[in-house]
Amino acid sequence: MALPSASVGTPLMYLGFFVAVLAMILVDIFALNRQGDHKVSVKEALSWSLVWITVALSFNAWLWWTISQDTSLAATEAARKLIANQKALEFLTGYLIEKSLAVDNIFVFLLLFGFFKVPPAYQRRVLVYGVVGAIFMRAIMIAIGAVLVAQFAWILYVFGAFLVFTGLKMMLPEKDKQADLANNPVLRWIRGHLRVTDTYHDQRFFIRRQGVLWVTPLFLVLVMIELTDLVFAVDSIPAIFAVTRDPFIVMTSNIFAILGLRAMYFLLADVADRFHLLKYGLAAVLTFIGSKMLLLEVFHIPIMWSLGGVFGLLAASVIASLLWPKAEGVLPKG
Repeated sequence: MALPSASVGTPLMYLGFFVAVLAMILVDIFALNRQGDHKVSVKEALSWSLVWITVALSFNAWLWWTISQDTSLAATEAARKLIANQKALEFLTGYLIEKSLAVDNIFVFLLLFGFFKVPPAYQRRVLVYGVVGAIFMRAIMIAIGAVLVAQFAWILYVFGAFLVFTGLKMMLPEKDKQADLANNPVLRWIRGHLRVTDTYHDQRFFIRRQGVLWVTPLFLVLVMIELTDLVFAVDSIPAIFAVTRDPFIVMTSNIFAILGLRAMYFLLADVADRFHLLKYGLAAVLTFIGSKMLLLEVFHIPIMWSLGGVFGLLAASVIASLLWPKAEGVLPKG
């Protein structure tokens, strides 16, 4: 049976989704203001990570049930369940891809917080507002991507070639990112056109001195966080279009993964260096997904294979990192 190519998302479903996301963001901001700025513990980060994962999986279960009951998609119950199974797997695969690629964001966040010497108590506020900006940008980029894919089918091959190129590039030795950050043109432009304070002023992004508006270093960090997400979105969004062309699935799986980014950062920040081979796993995932897009007309890879391939590559890189820890100087003898 051929599955429907149109989106399963109705205007009401889109509206309900964005209202729910807005409510979750407001709850997060309310909790931030109520608890005040503090260093997020691993226990707190784990609790929030489980909450966001549970919310995403609950949404996927609701999506499956909704599709299985929608008689406009198919006449028989068996056919509707087939469609529901396919869409639920697409959501889960897209969510896993975005969740895994977001790990690369964490390494950059660590670099940014270290470079700007951001106090641990202020990092949560930056990431909360960073996630809000990321969701807004992702929604726009996914909408543009959906229009391009619908109008120009060949754009998928462009996406595929770009992902393969990016994956292979990630396997090359890295440059000194600290030096690159010091000479970042965006930072240089901001420092040249805005008044930037020399020190942090609690958790504030802006202050006034004698009636003149100044930005704090925390604002610079927020700008770089948003810029980082914009760069990584160029990889992750085409990757999900390799799994599904349904814009509703792309939108929901991507944004649900981004909602849990802050909690995942605090969960992995202290142990990120232990997974030094994970970048090669992520590179392999991008190369695999890009190849899948390039072979679209030659060989169709079932969604279950894609899910298993992504999970297998990531698991292998994590296990390899633990079996062969990163060398730190010369090991002592005997």
